[in-house]
Amino acid sequence: MKLLLVFDFDHTIVDENSDTWIVKCAPEKKLPNGLRNSYQPGHWTEYMGRVFVYLGDNGIKEDEMKKTMTTIPFTAGMVDLLGFIGENKELFDCIIVSDSNTVFIDWILKAADFHKVFDEVFTNPAAFSSAGYLTVQNFHAHHCAKCPKNLCKRKVLKEFLDKQLERGVSYTQIVYIGDGGNDLCPVMFLKKDDIAMPRQGYTLDKKISQLAQDLSPVECSVLVWSSGIDIMSYLKLLMKE
Repeated sequence: MKLLLVFDFDHTIVDENSDTWIVKCAPEKKLPNGLRNSYQPGHWTEYMGRVFVYLGDNGIKEDEMKKTMTTIPFTAGMVDLLGFIGENKELFDCIIVSDSNTVFIDWILKAADFHKVFDEVFTNPAAFSSAGYLTVQNFHAHHCAKCPKNLCKRKVLKEFLDKQLERGVSYTQIVYIGDGGNDLCPVMFLKKDDIAMPRQGYTLDKKISQLAQDLSPVECSVLVWSSGIDIMSYLKLLMKE
């Protein structure tokens, strides 16, 4: 019996949004207004597709993108936390469910030597075209009205758990670590033995608090964190039990 740790990526593992960090590669480190204003709610992946075309049109190559992405800072205490999880892999299965993309997450984790900590990464598939342009696709299709059209994290989590059960793997507890509005849907799927760990002061924290005020609290326990050290302390407590 293991614990399953589910991590969001942007503003959770790294302390920035990886998709907006790439803009540092753009001419004058900014996007033209027309492009910036072309984002439509729920259609972030299509918007990023246009950003990548703009970067490609301006001659920004893979090497330069990679160099920029690997300077993104990790959230406070996260390096210690991931090191600790890596040393105790026999106790933890660990996945990422993120609205970033495969190329960015791969670069960042490999540069810091953390890719082995994670068993699977679920995020929007990305690749470089023969012309050297980065392209990104929606992760999947789903019917959840609450989530952006490219990714319902609850669906990802549920399918992962079903697949693990088929392999004979079940978890004593799921610990979900995130920050954003799109993390609420999977948190509402968690059961009473599970724990949601929203980042203090971020959207997920506010939404969970609002639900409690509306007298329809989430079923799982909630433990707020502000540093990876907070999460590590909790995991160490669990190990003592």
